Amino acid sequence: MSLEITVLGSNSALFAYGRHLTSQLITCGKSHFLVDCGEGTQLQIAKFGIKPSKISHILISHLHGDHYFGLIGLLSSMHLLGRDKELNIYAPVGLSEIITTQFRYSQTALKFKVNFIELTSEDSEVIFENKSLSVFTIPLKHRLYTNGFLFKEKPKERRVNKEKLRPDFTIEQIKSLKKGQDIEGESGEVLFKNDDYTLDPKKAWSYAFCSDTAYTKETSTYVKGVDLLYHESTFGSNEQDRAEITLHSTAQQAAQVAKDAEVGMLMLGHYSTRYESIEYLLEEAREVFENTIPSVEGEKIILDD
Repeated sequence: MSLEITVLGSNSALFAYGRHLTSQLITCGKSHFLVDCGEGTQLQIAKFGIKPSKISHILISHLHGDHYFGLIGLLSSMHLLGRDKELNIYAPVGLSEIITTQFRYSQTALKFKVNFIELTSEDSEVIFENKSLSVFTIPLKHRLYTNGFLFKEKPKERRVNKEKLRPDFTIEQIKSLKKGQDIEGESGEVLFKNDDYTLDPKKAWSYAFCSDTAYTKETSTYVKGVDLLYHESTFGSNEQDRAEITLHSTAQQAAQVAKDAEVGMLMLGHYSTRYESIEYLLEEAREVFENTIPSVEGEKIILDD
């Protein structure tokens, strides 16, 4: 199974230079997560051929408008398109009141159920889990209560070595081998050692989304060793004072988090409208962490074998 990240928006605060506000679609198997939903997100969803009906989970990092102002429009469109499947929205306290108030005064009764899961913990916690994936919050430091999100694929089963597989193995015995167990006889003696008939499992992938945040060393501990880290990089080092005042990060600080956490790759985003070109931010980040890429609308990053 693979993890697929589709960038829908990469800018901060305002639409500018063809860059939309923050939003990403994360896909793992049949699970589809929309992470943040800035104004115009549903237009990006349509532009890139994404089916809104597939989205079952929406994760909102915090309640600054450029991260959720697109939500009311997206929900309305889902309603008009006849959606009847439940939708889970994970967000800080207050979003449910904002959404329900808007629908109450517009006399809109959605055709589908929305489950609001309110996030309040200052520590990392599991907010979603199925047989193949776990999603954790990442505590961040911003002007409002803010979380990032860590997507971790669960460890995969061992692979049966087909060249050594015995034709007399039963289905139950093969299942045991995949679980890393030896095949035992009725009295508990080992008949066949697992290592003789299996190969190591394929790699389990991980992705961390770090939304608006001041630079903190603690972030590195939460994203240690992930394959891909998205970290906001609102400013260049020429605006570091501004970053500190607004509790945002520079591109170099994002790169320092990636370096300290020993991640596989860093993706920048949440660019300030100060920068028509983000090459300056990219160059600064690569001085600290070479394997850095920009987030670009419509681009997909696939973590697979």
